Amino acid sequence: MDSSSSNTVADNNNVWLFYPNLIGYGRIVLAIMAMYYMSSSPCCAMICYALSAGLDAFDGWAARKYNQSSRFGAMLDQLTDRCGTLALVMALCKFFPDHLFLLQLSAVIDIASHWLHLHATDLSGASSHKQSTNWLLNLYYTDRMFLGFMCGGNEAFYILLYIRAFWAGPLIFGSFHFMSIFPLIAFPIAFVKTAISVVHLYTAAEMVVAHDVKLRVEAAQKAQ
Repeated sequence: MDSSSSNTVADNNNVWLFYPNLIGYGRIVLAIMAMYYMSSSPCCAMICYALSAGLDAFDGWAARKYNQSSRFGAMLDQLTDRCGTLALVMALCKFFPDHLFLLQLSAVIDIASHWLHLHATDLSGASSHKQSTNWLLNLYYTDRMFLGFMCGGNEAFYILLYIRAFWAGPLIFGSFHFMSIFPLIAFPIAFVKTAISVVHLYTAAEMVVAHDVKLRVEAAQKAQ
């Protein structure tokens, strides 16, 4: 193999510069900008946040189109999603202190379920984290319309709640403001998304326990 061929192979395998990962770096920059503006400039924060979230669809498209799927890219994508949502929930904890516990719980379930799911996927040797024998998770990962609806609705709930913190709108009755209607509409989707995350957490825990049992059985057989 000549040097030009070697360089071509090296370029094709430079995971750092894969197109979807370059998009991922842009998402990170936008997410950090959104975090910076969240307390003081809601318009800038939401524009940056929405762009970061919206680009999530394009990195998956780029990975499929250019055959540049990578474990690093999957991890980068998941971390950006989880950390971006976590940052927004942290801001909501400031703006809605009366709902602190529920907001904390939603963030903890989101982070824990996805972390353990990725870890379990690695232990099982699966080629992608978007695989599961559980019927609900299989639907979640294989039906793009369902996945997009759940993820979009979940993000919409947090974004609308954030907007409500700055623009309550006119009073409708009692202490209920007009802008409270929209997060309430999106809430059922966010609730179901959290329920799916609980299923994620349980099935991932089952996979890790099964792996532990397998290792113990193999160790016992070797000791005999």
